Amino acid sequence: MDLGIWLPIFGGWLRNVPDEAMEPTFAYNRRVAEAADAAGFSTMLIAELNLNDIKGIDAPSLECWTTAAALAPLTQRIRIMAALRPGFRQPAVVAKMAANIDRMSGGRFEINLVSGWWEEEMKMYAGQWLGHDTRYQRSSEFLEIMKGGWTRDGFSLDGEFYTTEGLVLEPKPVQTGGPPIYAGGGSEKGRTMIAQNCDHYLMHGGSVEKIAAAIEDMRARRADAGHDPDDMRFGMAAYMICRDTEADARAEVERITTIDPAAEGYDSYEEFIANSELDSAVDLKDYSVSNRGLRPDLVGTPAQIEEKLRAYADVGLDLVLVQCSPMLEEVQRIGRDVIPRLQQAAPAS
Repeated sequence: MDLGIWLPIFGGWLRNVPDEAMEPTFAYNRRVAEAADAAGFSTMLIAELNLNDIKGIDAPSLECWTTAAALAPLTQRIRIMAALRPGFRQPAVVAKMAANIDRMSGGRFEINLVSGWWEEEMKMYAGQWLGHDTRYQRSSEFLEIMKGGWTRDGFSLDGEFYTTEGLVLEPKPVQTGGPPIYAGGGSEKGRTMIAQNCDHYLMHGGSVEKIAAAIEDMRARRADAGHDPDDMRFGMAAYMICRDTEADARAEVERITTIDPAAEGYDSYEEFIANSELDSAVDLKDYSVSNRGLRPDLVGTPAQIEEKLRAYADVGLDLVLVQCSPMLEEVQRIGRDVIPRLQQAAPAS
């Protein structure tokens, strides 16, 4: 089991706590990235949202790909996963950028493909909004051009959404075949596209049973698509609260889950629900922490969190991408109290 982090480019993760003592600045995010690198976290995910869906659209947030490029030479071991929304970008240009960042990082770059859910943001920054299934069709074509540029000379495609003729992309990425592509989606269309075209699968937070069922489903789809299911890694988003006592951890849950429908970020939450085909009900508690992060219940003492993480590892989960608050202090705490436990051999049953 690997632990990664979400980089706090929005200045926090809690919609009901206005000030989390995390400035949405590159300086602060650099400190978090360097701390996670030193603490042994495997990955940092940088979201690509041009609007701030946590603190409200008028609040500042950092741009994903320039942040990823800047952090590449400033870190040593941690893998850098940049989210990618095809509606904002052209595939051949992104393939070139990704190859460059992969070289800057020494082969530590990854991509999290996000087909898109925020209509207001897409109309604001791209001027176009597509229906759910069409977004996944566009993503498939986007990936075809990126991978073509990474692996072939003079690649051409005349597609429904994109066209490229004789694409020259040099230098190629460090990683053979290009940076690994992670993606998430709960709909039938989304899972099928991911099994066919992506390398790895990311999930919102869920119970052990729900994650196990999703892994089994995706492994079967992967095999049906003609790929080796053992090559696919599985990751999950989660919010972690690690404290010396369980009582202290539960008190923190209570503090952060007081709902305020008048908060600035509430509108983007309602739009997310309307424009996504979700595989489970989303309630207002989930609104308090993004990505259904409290559902795995990674709340408690280091020993309790270790036990819960091992249960997920037992059903095939490889990676947990952690949100926490305040990020710098919690990354240091988790690196000190949780990661060493996971690096030890699993206890005998």
